[in-house]
Amino acid sequence: MTSSPLSLAAIVGQPNVGKSTLFNRLIGQRRSIVGDEPGITRDRIYGEVEWAGERFAIVDTGGIVPDDDAIIPANIFKQAGFAIDDAQALIWVVDARQGLTPLDEELAKLLRATGKRVLVAANKSEAARVEAEAAEFYRFGFEEVFPVSAEQGIGLGEMLDALVRDLKQTPDAATVEESTQSREAEIRLAIVGRPNVGKSSLLNRLIGEERVIVSPVAGTTRDAIDTLLETSGQTFRLIDTAGIRRKGKTGQMAEKLSVVMAMKSLARADVAVVLIDAEEGVTALDAHIAGYAHDAGCSIILAVNKWDALEDKKTGTVSEFERTIRGRMKFLDWAPVITISALKGQRVEKVLPLAVSANEARNRRITTSQLNAFFESAVSQPRGGSAPAPVKGGVSRLHVQYMTQVGVRPPTFVLFTSGGKAGLHFSYERYLKNRLREEFNFFATPLRIIEKHKKRQKNK
Repeated sequence: MTSSPLSLAAIVGQPNVGKSTLFNRLIGQRRSIVGDEPGITRDRIYGEVEWAGERFAIVDTGGIVPDDDAIIPANIFKQAGFAIDDAQALIWVVDARQGLTPLDEELAKLLRATGKRVLVAANKSEAARVEAEAAEFYRFGFEEVFPVSAEQGIGLGEMLDALVRDLKQTPDAATVEESTQSREAEIRLAIVGRPNVGKSSLLNRLIGEERVIVSPVAGTTRDAIDTLLETSGQTFRLIDTAGIRRKGKTGQMAEKLSVVMAMKSLARADVAVVLIDAEEGVTALDAHIAGYAHDAGCSIILAVNKWDALEDKKTGTVSEFERTIRGRMKFLDWAPVITISALKGQRVEKVLPLAVSANEARNRRITTSQLNAFFESAVSQPRGGSAPAPVKGGVSRLHVQYMTQVGVRPPTFVLFTSGGKAGLHFSYERYLKNRLREEFNFFATPLRIIEKHKKRQKNK
């Protein structure tokens, strides 16, 4: 469940007034997608701001259109409502260039009804004339109106000064330290897959509340959404990402940015749940997405969703489907496969325990004594020591001297070689990885092997 020891301010407003630009400016990084298309931000995006010695949380919301009955706008309105309920203060972003609109009138009524403190950010007030016209927004009855430019950072200091005056005090150092340690202990779990495969439905099922918009429209989620989920003894940071399309198939700017942000989400994830649609079967794009997660060094769980909708299932259907997955994703022969139904909740309870096991494996460090024993049994043998790289016309003289673990997340090993020509054969590298998995139970996590070759010195 989403929780924070900090006070919360929510950024609200109609579509395309600059809410996400303001959010990104305040947190100092590009978390929300920004563009000229209205409705780009749909879910809630959270961040933290520090100003004048005070820290507070801030949430970006989708553009509110109260009277729109379409599926996506109606859900955006619902999500914005959740953020408004949780917030101590509201930053209402309006377009100073456009001036008052009928929709602003409707939003003013809605915000007044909340009874919460509202700061009006009259955005796009770069010119003196526009800044003067921003005063017309006082007519809505909110006393705090600030001409600002989120794009250029103009006027934000005055608005933030006013905002932090009445927010709760920053938690003490002990609380901050506890929060930092808690974040370090989190398992960052990214949910990735093709558009409309059920990523948001799985996240909602895991946390037990409607945290992310779910609809039958492909591409609903465009931003990377972080949600904290606390279970007994473990905290998860769930990262719901946009549906990834193959490069060249992404026409709109927002869709292209979605791919970039999904890639960034994988880069900061510990474990990736790669969702596959049981009805549509395994596709080349599924393998492509799983490859992204593998390249990012994530531990990987392959979850076949919508299993309940698959007709004519037999005793061997699961095994047959898994064989198909293995055939399409040979590089992930170590990743566990689980069949689920995010909609019905079938076997969803197995996802988090698998993620815990995968995270433990990716953080596993093998002691020197254990690794030496493994080297003697698996490497210092004819199969390993004298013939690691078969070559045309005979046996390579490349010799593996010893190995050591140099990192975790994912586990990384260095093999020191000498003699012959550098370059471990792929079959030998695969043999080593398989033996390491068997010996040390590196469950669901990729392994990295780096060769360090010692060249023979020529006699002078």
